[in-house]
Amino acid sequence: MSHEDFPTDEPAVVTCGLPYANGDLHIGHLRGYIGADAFNRALQTLGQETAYVCGSDMHGTPVAVNAEQQGVDPEDFALEWHDQYEETFPKFNVDFDNYGHTHDETNTELTQDIVRKLDDEGYIYEKEIQVAYDPEADQYLPDRYVEGTCPYCGEKARGDECDEGCQRHLEPGEVEDPTSTITGNPAEYRERTHKFFEVSEFSDFLTEFLDGLEGTSNARNQPRQWIEDGLQDWCITRDMDWGIDYPNGETDDSGDDLVLYVWVDAPIEYISSTKQYSERVGTDEYDWEQVWKGDGEIMHIIGRDIIQHHTIFWPAMLEGAEYNKPRGIAATGFITINGKGLSTSRNRAIWAKEYLDEGFHPDLLRYYLTTTGGLQQDVDFSWDAFQETVNGELVGTVGNFWYRSLLFAYRNYEGTPDADVSEEVRERIEGAIGDVRENVNDYSMRGVGQAATRLAQFGNEYIQRNEPWKLTDEDPEAAAQVIRDCVQIAKAVAVLLEPITPDKAQELWAQIGEDGDVADAHLEDALEAPPRNFDEPGELFEKIEDDRVADLTEKLEERVAAAADDDDETAAADADETESDDSDTGESEGMADTDDLEPLADERIGFDDFQELDIRVGRIESAEGIEGADDLARLEVDIGFETRQVVAGIKQLHDLDELPGEKCVLLANMEKAELFGVESNGMILAAGEEADLLTTHGDAAVGEKIR
Repeated sequence: MSHEDFPTDEPAVVTCGLPYANGDLHIGHLRGYIGADAFNRALQTLGQETAYVCGSDMHGTPVAVNAEQQGVDPEDFALEWHDQYEETFPKFNVDFDNYGHTHDETNTELTQDIVRKLDDEGYIYEKEIQVAYDPEADQYLPDRYVEGTCPYCGEKARGDECDEGCQRHLEPGEVEDPTSTITGNPAEYRERTHKFFEVSEFSDFLTEFLDGLEGTSNARNQPRQWIEDGLQDWCITRDMDWGIDYPNGETDDSGDDLVLYVWVDAPIEYISSTKQYSERVGTDEYDWEQVWKGDGEIMHIIGRDIIQHHTIFWPAMLEGAEYNKPRGIAATGFITINGKGLSTSRNRAIWAKEYLDEGFHPDLLRYYLTTTGGLQQDVDFSWDAFQETVNGELVGTVGNFWYRSLLFAYRNYEGTPDADVSEEVRERIEGAIGDVRENVNDYSMRGVGQAATRLAQFGNEYIQRNEPWKLTDEDPEAAAQVIRDCVQIAKAVAVLLEPITPDKAQELWAQIGEDGDVADAHLEDALEAPPRNFDEPGELFEKIEDDRVADLTEKLEERVAAAADDDDETAAADADETESDDSDTGESEGMADTDDLEPLADERIGFDDFQELDIRVGRIESAEGIEGADDLARLEVDIGFETRQVVAGIKQLHDLDELPGEKCVLLANMEKAELFGVESNGMILAAGEEADLLTTHGDAAVGEKIR
């Protein structure tokens, strides 16, 4: 692993959190898989050698529970969903180099080898713990066979995760007031011997790992609190018969085989899938060991709800087993529908199959999901917002420029005019290429898409400003120059937009007479001369009409209402599922039914304590990133009496150029601190992980005290 800018000389692997083989895919899932696919394609345009791998997560209690309810074998149940996913992903141009599953021979063998290595190195030990037991069903209750109360925040929790509250991973025996999901009766705790992975031994390593980790700020910062609170060792075995057997034939107290916890074998599928790809194409083309055991580049795109597993548990396993560690981890935000959380029980979701059945091109959704908000920001999907993006940016900007410029070129020159690209246009294309490079290295697919769209917008302005239709008679040479520039811009937009809209970029590539696949082009090819001749172009994007959006919105509302009417206990059903039919490993990619809020503090403060806080209205005068710091920005904030220098962790979350002139709220009597060599004299206040800056509703004066 290096920290040089991409492309590097080392091979790279891009992975996305495994879909849990337990239910239909919807746009909440697709955001992650499309985002990772776009990132992989973007790396390739830079010239980076990559592989994009994934697989279905076959194990865990939800599969076992649902298979039992349907009276089928868990393997058959999970394989049916696995086959459906393999069929669905290509329909959205999600192009995995290898797509396996966690129950295949490769992952089984590799998982057991890694567990043996951890055991041999002394990182696994036995411990007697309390495990929930259902006396009526006469069986122990792993993970989602038990529900109760989170011991940390008091919210309802599953056996291995406080999914509705603080999002903590929970160990067996931690859930309070346990209830069996099999019979609905209270469960009791009984003592059992299980295997534990000594994560606590990796505290110093993990702190250093996070210091060097690239990706989104939530993936880097959220785990630090868990380390500061003291890492807990992880129970890595379960009392059930569906999963990968613990190596060496280990059994529980009753002589039954122990299986590994799903979060042991699930991430190892990243390695297994890479190995399968390498075995298929040959190590001369792609060597999996160079990536996972050498100095290759490993990047994970995951859902926000599984940050802990990927930044604590997984790198500790890799370090203990002497494997390479991830260079970058990028965590997506959640998807909501019309301002409300996705709910599969209420049918409040846009299903993958539903989207395709409506006849929309997959590239429209790819563009919407990758360019609407930053990767780690929550995105609210509505058909109105989808229409606005498609009609405004794809039809009105990109499609309009492509069609008008190429049609003019075809009718007047039968293709690309015989002229050189102007210096102005060459510099503009070079600037867009630079923007793409920067955004790929910042893990920002939104930035990649915006760079391409802004270039098309420039093309529209350029052709409108120069009016070649007037020049054809008055100054034919100047007209040819303008259209030559426009064809070059069109080719550049195709190259730059390919990671986001691969099919549509390929259509344009063919329309300008280029051979081969635009996916094989590198950024530098955006400046190579297009073919001299090409045929009459066609329009690539179709406007979405208002009546269609109204119809789609009405159908969605009717589905949600019907689902609620059919279930008098919808809220209970949601709490029971909490998107569990989507993932035991948390691959919900934005499917939370409840708001992702921190619990309220138990301790109260007095009014006098509050009065001691000197909170002022401020106005940001300037904002710039701090060199060497991924997240930090230096702000100059006018608070009436003086202008304060403040350091804030908003570099990745705000366009710093747009902040000057904006009002903010500043804690003025915060102790001074120094970060990356820059003194911070105060603290600006913001809400949530996306750092939504607080401001005032009215016209409060700069320097006004907030009471």
